[in-house]
Amino acid sequence: MTLALRGAALIACAAPLLALGAESATYPVRELTPEAALKAAQAALASCRAAGYQVSVAVVDREGLARVQLRDRYAGPHTIAVSMDKAWTAASTRTPTGEVEKLSRPGQPLAGLRSVPRIVALAGGLPIESAGTLVGAIGVSGAPGGDADERCAKAGIAAIADDLEF
Repeated sequence: MTLALRGAALIACAAPLLALGAESATYPVRELTPEAALKAAQAALASCRAAGYQVSVAVVDREGLARVQLRDRYAGPHTIAVSMDKAWTAASTRTPTGEVEKLSRPGQPLAGLRSVPRIVALAGGLPIESAGTLVGAIGVSGAPGGDADERCAKAGIAAIADDLEF
C-alpha cells in the first residue's frame, strides 16, 4: 500500500472521531410566541372567570421570563407574583407545581427545594411542551385551591394545543 493510500485510509478512519469532537457552538431553540402566550393566558383567565374565580395568569418562556401577565378585576394583589412564580417554577423544574408540592414535602428527597427563592409548591403551574421540548409554562393564582388554578391552566394550554407541534 502506498503512503498516499495509507494516509487516505487513516483520514477515513479518523474522520468520524473528529466529527464527534466538533460540536457546534450554538443550538436551535423552540420558543413560545407572544401570540400563543397571550392566547393561553386569555383562555385560562376566561376558564376561571366562567367558574366564578378572579385570578391572575402568567405565561413565561422556557427560561422562565415573562411573556404575558393578566390579572382579573378583583384578583388579589398577591396573585400577580404567585402566578408568575408558579409559571417560573414549572418552567425551571419542568414539572407541574402540584407535583413539586408532593415531591418537596417535609421528609421527601426534594424537601429542600422549598427554600429556593421563587419556588412555589402549590398546584396551578404547568410546563408547556411542543414536540417533546419545553417551550414555556403557565401559572394561575387566585382560585379557591391549587386544583382549581390547575384546571384553568390546563384550559389555557388546551387553547393553544393545536398551535403547538407535537
